[in-house]
Amino acid sequence: MDNCATGVTGLDDILAGGLSRGRLFLLEGSPGTGKTTIATQFLMAGVAAGERALYITLSETEEELRDGAASHGWSFADGFNIYELVPPESLLDADQQQSLLYSSDLELGETTKRIFESFERIGPVRVVLDSLSEIRLLAQSSLRYRRQILALKHYFAKADATVLMLDDLTADVGDKTVHSVAHAVIRLEELSPNYGAERRRLRVLKYRGRKYLGGYHDFVIGTGGIRVFPRLVAAEHKTAFTRETVGVDDPAFNALVGGGFERGASTLILGPAGTGKSLLTLGFVRAAVARGERAAMFIFDEELGLLFERAKGLDIDLQAMVAAGNLVIEQIDAAELTPGEFSERVRACVETHAARTVIVDSLNGYQAAMPEEQALILHMHELLQYLNRQGVMTFLTVAQHGLVGDMKSPVDVTYLADTVILLRYFEARGRVRRAISVVKKRTGPHEDTIREFMIGDNGITLGEPLTGFQGVLRGVPTLLGDDEGLLGTKA
Repeated sequence: MDNCATGVTGLDDILAGGLSRGRLFLLEGSPGTGKTTIATQFLMAGVAAGERALYITLSETEEELRDGAASHGWSFADGFNIYELVPPESLLDADQQQSLLYSSDLELGETTKRIFESFERIGPVRVVLDSLSEIRLLAQSSLRYRRQILALKHYFAKADATVLMLDDLTADVGDKTVHSVAHAVIRLEELSPNYGAERRRLRVLKYRGRKYLGGYHDFVIGTGGIRVFPRLVAAEHKTAFTRETVGVDDPAFNALVGGGFERGASTLILGPAGTGKSLLTLGFVRAAVARGERAAMFIFDEELGLLFERAKGLDIDLQAMVAAGNLVIEQIDAAELTPGEFSERVRACVETHAARTVIVDSLNGYQAAMPEEQALILHMHELLQYLNRQGVMTFLTVAQHGLVGDMKSPVDVTYLADTVILLRYFEARGRVRRAISVVKKRTGPHEDTIREFMIGDNGITLGEPLTGFQGVLRGVPTLLGDDEGLLGTKA
């Protein structure tokens, strides 16, 4: 069956092609969730395809609809028709006022008659009926309401029109009458977190005879309309690539991680604040650009100006990389961005900009955008699987709570990563020092040593294995032998 494009970015992907022609659909959600915007985009897409469209409104005036469209930069072209079922001036007409003699039966019949008359006069291919709450109130009972909806469905079906009915769920939230009548049901929801902007999501509750993308999908309302971000399913995205191990420009570091990092694998860098997690990722970006590849960085925790300055101190010019088109850097506001939109941005960097190295710094900030830990783990699983199947090398950072001693991670994603690098502070000779070790690598062997490292003007310098200490990873080492292996210590 032929489909009608909804005109909403991302929604047709969820619906497996759009809305089936000649069918009746239900779009429901509380006031403010975006029903009118989606309905307007649906009709505008029809007009752009040369189809006549009709917006029947029982709740908003034509002026309000046009003002709402203007806020998105839209103007209704020829073929976009608006019919106010109850014109505002008639509300002041004494002849139109309901009385004891003017029953709801007559009023409901008159409403249906006007709907049919407007449809026959215009002959539209696409119709929006906004909203069902008024019809439900006029019907007064579930039986009469169901009969009325069935009558509308059969009438529009004979004319082969595609109809989108809106329901603001204000009359009776528990009434599922239209669910059984409609060919498909889409529900919009708005969530209000304790801090930050509201979050909107949608879900397809049913779609007869079609396999759609189930679950919740984030969406945003911005200038230009609604954009939907389909839930990422890694199994649907697989690209052939050559698995190879890629090293950095430091032989000591390559030896520590077993020769380098494999394409299509993820690396998690764990450690307390200030141990050098972000600086490590900058080295990976520099190595990627030096190989002639493109990289992408998603920064949650640091202001970009400060990051650029810090990178210059290591002789890494991020701004030049961005200007040359070799690097995409996006600063992410966890209070404003939904997880679905973040996944969409990552996909765009991989599929549009051909990024082969992706940095997420850090998961602590990402967790703020998705406070439910279990949902975060599932979401990260799909995102990492997607990146792995695209042949991307992914580097994630997590700041652990505390500085020394027993440290906790805000969320445990170590089992998701293919490689885990652990950074630690430890004290020796009255100085705070840093240690690095690789505790996990799925794709091959690695050193089981613990090495000291220093951060200097040339980046990170690795020392010899700390064989004279025990308890370095706990942050409270014990000297077992000599300390000549420490960086800066003379033999």
